[in-house]
Order: sequence, then C-alpha cells, then structure tokens
Amino acid sequence: MMQMDRRPCLDEFEKLLVRMNTPRVMIDNLGCSNATLVMIDSARKDGILLEAVQVLTDLNLLIKKGYVSSDGRWNMDVFHVTNLDGNKLTDDSIINCIQQSLGTIRDTRYKSMDGLTAIELTGTDRVGLLSEVFAVLSDLKCDVVESKVWTHNGRIASLIYLKDCDSGCPIEDSQKMESIESRLRNVLKGDNDIRSAKTSVSMSITHTERRLHQMMCADRDYERTPIIKTSGEYSAAVSVQNCLEKGYSVLNITCKDRPKLLFDIICTLTDLQYVVFHATINTTDDGAYLEFFIRHIDGTPISSEAEKQRVTLCLRAAIERRASEGVRLELCKADKPGLLAEVTRTFRENALNVTRAEISTTMGTALNIFYITDAFGNNVDSKIIESVIERIGSDCLRVKELPLASCKRNQQNEEGGIGGAVLLSLGSLLRRNLSHLGLMKTLS
Repeated sequence: MMQMDRRPCLDEFEKLLVRMNTPRVMIDNLGCSNATLVMIDSARKDGILLEAVQVLTDLNLLIKKGYVSSDGRWNMDVFHVTNLDGNKLTDDSIINCIQQSLGTIRDTRYKSMDGLTAIELTGTDRVGLLSEVFAVLSDLKCDVVESKVWTHNGRIASLIYLKDCDSGCPIEDSQKMESIESRLRNVLKGDNDIRSAKTSVSMSITHTERRLHQMMCADRDYERTPIIKTSGEYSAAVSVQNCLEKGYSVLNITCKDRPKLLFDIICTLTDLQYVVFHATINTTDDGAYLEFFIRHIDGTPISSEAEKQRVTLCLRAAIERRASEGVRLELCKADKPGLLAEVTRTFRENALNVTRAEISTTMGTALNIFYITDAFGNNVDSKIIESVIERIGSDCLRVKELPLASCKRNQQNEEGGIGGAVLLSLGSLLRRNLSHLGLMKTLS
C-alpha cells in the first residue's frame, strides 16, 4: 500500500520537473513596429541558446535585434525577427512552428537522416573539384539526395547524403563504401594535397551546418592564407577583452549583416567550449553589431593573448565561410541519375568555380543552389553566365537575387495591445538588467 501511495506522487513530481524545464515561448506582432518579437524564458542549460537560434534560422528567419541574459539558474532571450523580405511574421504555420519547436527544445542535435549514407569530405579547393566528386559518385551509382558544400581560404568541406541508385536504400556494402571513400580521397588529393585530404562515413546526427563549421575548424581553415583574393565584404572586426570585475571575457563583433550570422557565431563559441551569459545584437542598414559576455564551461574567462587570437581567428572564419561571393544560380529540375555531374561539368568546362552549394531533392525534383565565380574569384562575365544557362536549360537554371533582407527600418518600437505591451516591457526589463550590471552599451 505504501508503494501504491507514493507512486502517484512521483508521477506528479516528474510532471512538475518537465514543466519547470520546458521553455516558455511568447510571440508578439504588436509590440514592435518592424519585427515580430520572440521571447524564450527557461531554466539555464548549456546549448539552449544555440538551439533557439538554430530553430529560428532553420525557418529562414532574420534576427535583427536580440538580448540574452542567463545568469544564475534562469535564461531569458528576446529576439526581433523578420522573414527574408524584412517583414513581420504573419503566416500562422510559421508562428505555430516556432512555438512548438522552441517549446520542446532539449539539446542541439539535428534531425536523423534515416535511409541515407552520409559522407564527409575536406581538402584543397580548386576549379572543377566538385564536378570530379559528383562524377565519381555517379559512376559508382550513388544518388546524391542532399548536400552542402562550403569553401574558405582555399579549403573545401562537404557533407553529402547518398543512397544506392539501384535499390534506393542506404549503401551498406562495405566493399562499395571502401571504393567510394578511396576514389573520393584520390580526387581530393589531386596533385598537391596528399596529407590533408580526408573522407569519412559520418555517423553523426549533428546539425549539418554546425558539422560543416566543425569540419572546417578541425581543418584549421582559419589559419590558412586564401589562394583566391576576395573583396573582404564580409570580413569582421573582432575584439576580445576581459571584464575582470565581473569575471567575463567580452567579445565585440562588427560586420556586414546577413542571414544566419548569429547562428554561425553562437555555433562557433559553443564548439570552442564557451558559454554566453549575456549578449546584445543589433543590426542596421550599415551592418551588424554584436556584444557577448562569455566564460569557459568551467566558469573562467579567456586567460591568454594566444587564446584571444585563436578566438578572433575562429570567429572571423565562421563569419566568412557562409558568406561566399559570386553569382547565385538556382536549378530546379526533375531529378535523374548523374544530373549533378552534368551540371557541375558544365561549370568546370567554362572555368567556373563553385564557392558554395546547397543541394536537395524533394518529390523527385532537384532543388540546387550554386554560388559561382571565375577561376580567380572574380565576378563571372555575363556572357559566360548566359552561355551556361542556355546549355543547361533556361527553363530550369536561372540567376537568383537574394531577397531584400536589409531594407530601411524605423528603429523606434511602437507599443500596441496588451500582449505587445507585456512582451515589450519584458524586453525593456532585460535591457535595464543588462545595463545595471554594466554589461550593455547604449544602442543609438
């Protein structure tokens, strides 16, 4: 009888723990004149900030302003978000998705890619490399279902999800996998990358873009000298100082704003084993201005000039990796075996370099994005672009301009309605708390 009496109490206690540790999410469209406000209130837990930012960026939302505070045992984040066109969120399905995703976050793992085989590649970038990679996979009857490719400072990293063309199943034959890895490694090596070219079968379910950051950081791309000169449009000014009276290290970052900028920064800090306790994020037409108060996981600030230099280099690299320059080409075409090999071969034959790629297949349709430059990293002549489009098909390949993500905005928030006033006041309270702690600069 005693066991039967205690059991319901235990269940209620477990339910209480779940409620206490489940983030509370508030979304409001009335509290700000030019953005939707998203506030996340939760018990402090390592990785929860990255998970929240990841949810918002995976929905292709822009974080235009933000305040983070997580001292003690509680965490409060307020984000001002818009869609890619710079407008408030009005789609109920997106709003519901935000509420459900943020309200159930547990850790920073990514969706499982069941039914696919994942291959990781790193090596020295060169014109035509991607064409050779996809040609090998096509020759070995591998269907590329999804892939992302980044290049930075002369290095390339790619995560490719495959299935067998004949069976439509994951590739489980060990001999075939050895053949795939061996041939891809030879392609990556080329004539001058015998030691650093790597291929591996990935068992990780880490978020794909986070994994690409990890791969390039492990490849030490941040220390390498770029082979091809770039305009430096997305280069960042990063400073690191210690706030000894508060026990924090303070990072200040100034750079051009772009989609997923905050994710790339938070992702890098997390993987470098730093915890963000306070932060302010502000973006304008002129750029992005971010300030972070961080410590090591063990609670100590950055301790040496060498460590400061490494953090600076890693953050600059993280900001630059996704900001590939070049013309954006979008391919939408019925998928077929060897399609990627054909398209990238056309790029190679016209001496075009793919600086970044996002490849996906949905319902038998290939939806691929390529950023291309000439062999020297310069803008491609329009006549060459026209020739490539004509050869691949003007009905399926086109130049795509990015949405107007940074339109002019009124920086003054307007209160509207009870819900908006409540959420706006919470954001104001958070800003005041940061100011009282001496951890926030006044934003003009």
